[in-house]
Amino acid sequence: MPQKRRFNQNKRPQGRSSSPDTRTLRRPPEVIERPRPVVYGKPFVLVEDSEKNTFVFQGGEWVAYSASIAECRQTCLVKELPQRVNNRIRYEVRIPQ
Repeated sequence: MPQKRRFNQNKRPQGRSSSPDTRTLRRPPEVIERPRPVVYGKPFVLVEDSEKNTFVFQGGEWVAYSASIAECRQTCLVKELPQRVNNRIRYEVRIPQ
């Protein structure tokens, strides 16, 4: 025996759409140029002591580095590493290519 059809109350009105701007002329959206992503080089480790002096490990010893961490953050990608070395904060620094 066939099932009884149930009344569907969610019918959409038929006819024209209510948006009158479909036939008007529009300007295409403006093209926005995105900046190119920055490519960073290989990471190296810097340490910073309590007096804000920075050091890099070269040739088996810690050598003074020319820039501070604050200066490196302006141009480079700097991450603070969780381990400390002799009460010095370690940072991973990547210089843009």
